[in-house]
This record gives sequence, structure tokens and C-alpha cells, in this order.
Amino acid sequence: MKKVLLTGISGYIGQHCAVELLKKGYAVKGTVRNLYKAQKLTKTIEKNIDINGNLEFCELDLLNDDGWDEAVADCDFVMHVASPFFSKVPKDENELIKPAVEGTLRALNAANKAGVKRVVLTSSMVAMLGDLTGNKNINEQSWTNTSTKNITAYLKSKTLAEKSAWDFVKDKELELVTIHPGPVYGPTLSNNLSGESMTLFKRIITGELKQMINASINMSDVRDVAKIHVQALENSEASNQRFIVATEIAHSFQEITKVLKSNGYEKVGTGLIPNFMVKLLSHFNSEMKGMLPYVGKEYEGNLSKTKEVFNWKPIPFDKMVLDTAQSVSDYL
Repeated sequence: MKKVLLTGISGYIGQHCAVELLKKGYAVKGTVRNLYKAQKLTKTIEKNIDINGNLEFCELDLLNDDGWDEAVADCDFVMHVASPFFSKVPKDENELIKPAVEGTLRALNAANKAGVKRVVLTSSMVAMLGDLTGNKNINEQSWTNTSTKNITAYLKSKTLAEKSAWDFVKDKELELVTIHPGPVYGPTLSNNLSGESMTLFKRIITGELKQMINASINMSDVRDVAKIHVQALENSEASNQRFIVATEIAHSFQEITKVLKSNGYEKVGTGLIPNFMVKLLSHFNSEMKGMLPYVGKEYEGNLSKTKEVFNWKPIPFDKMVLDTAQSVSDYL
């Protein structure tokens, strides 16, 4: 049985990746910052799949060299999902950039030393947004300009981490595949609603958030994201490629609220925050500042290569929205 080192297993995407890996017959070694999380994570994953003794954990830190070589030594693949994410803009951008870049390089270096054939890295569409002016033709050749106006720490962290990964493998036999979701939604496997995706839906369906920013981008179902991560491990055509994993077309955040409103979520507001208001509030509000790369813009990615290589079709947008809302409602 082939074993995968899965970093960030405690996260929203990481948990789905763990379940998908186990379903497909892989053994999983999940990395956590503290092993006290292991028991709770095991129970969460066991609710969705019989682990059959094929799940273990190890303690690793993105900012510390200790343990990486030992963790990878008995693994066939590495799936590097762990990376910090905050929609708010931190006071020091290195709070996001340093662990993203250094953690990626630690994972790749350990994989290379262990003779691992391939690493699958969770990147993002935010590493593909060009000059942040809105782009309806994002593809595997697209990169975010980290020097452009209104660039945020999160966009920098994902772009610089991915670039460091591609630079690392240039002269190595180690293969790399990067997966690029848009904003990720879909059902949670745990009762934790504190993450960005679950928090947004919680605020929408309870009526706390009445207006959305005016922005559109391809959005992603976490189940699709996990599925393609796993298929990317051994698909020969995927080697050293970048793949967008998201809805077929861009969708606005307002569309989320309209789908919910039309399906019986009565407290949902479907208004828009005026663009000028977001820009004004960005001077005082770190969350609004984090929205500046998107407000008033539309980004649309080309999925043709992903669909062809993996013979894949994304989960429909409405299903993603409604399944997310039901999942959040179950834990309210």
C-alpha cells in the first residue's frame, strides 16, 4: 500500500483530502502542529470512512526543520496542503509569507532527499491573477504580479510559495503538480465553523451579513479539490503541471446569496456593498482591505486542461452552495 504524507490534515481541505486518499486505497500520515489534535481528527475522519489502520499522525511545524526527514522517509508521495490563510490583512505580511514559503520548501526538500517521486501542492487561483485588474482568461501560464497595487499578504504568500516550489524542482527529478482552487466551499466534515468558508456561510444564512462585495471568480467545491489532489498523485499527464480546480465559469458572491434566498433561507440578504464603500472602509478595516484585489472585478479561469487530463467535470455551483449551507445549518 502506498503512503502519502499529508500536511495540514486538520484543515478544511486537508480533512477532505484524507478521506479521499483513504477511499482510494492509500495509507495516510497526517501532519499536525500538536499531536493532541490526532484523536479528534481520527474521530472526524472515521465518521466518513473506515480507516482500517491506515491513518497515522506526526508532529511538524512549517517554520521548524525538526522531524521533516523522518516524516517523509517511509512515504511514496507528499501532498502539501498546509498554508496559513486569513482574509484579513495582518500587520506584518511575513506572518503569512514566511510559513507559506518556508513550509513549502521544507516539504519539497524532505521529499527530494527521501526519493519521493511526486509532490502535489495546494496553490490557489490567487497566484494567477496578473496585475489584479480583472482577467477573464486565467490559465496555467498566469501569475500574480506581487509588486502590483493592492496586493495583499495572502496573495503574495500563495504566489511566492508556488514560485519557490517551481524554482526548487527545476534541476531535480522530483515531480511537482500544483492545484489552484478559487474560494473553496462545500460541506465541512467536522463541527468546526471557525474557518473562513464556514464563517462566511454562517454569517450569510443567519442574516448577520446582509451585503456582499461586488466581485466574481470561479469558486471551488472542496470535494472536487480533494478529488483532483488525489488523482494528481499518479496521473502521468499531470507531471509538472498547474491545474485550476473550480466551477466552469466565474460566479459572483451575490449569486451565493441569491441561490440561498431562492431555496428557502429567509434571513439571507442579497444586497451589494458599493465599491466605493469597500475602498473607504479598507483604510480602517483589515478585512475590507483584504477584499481590494477583488472588488469591482471579475476573474475567470480556464478549466479545459484540468477537465481533459482528469476526465473531470466540476460539481455544479448551486449544489455546492446548498450543500455548504446545509452542512453549516446542521451545526448551528
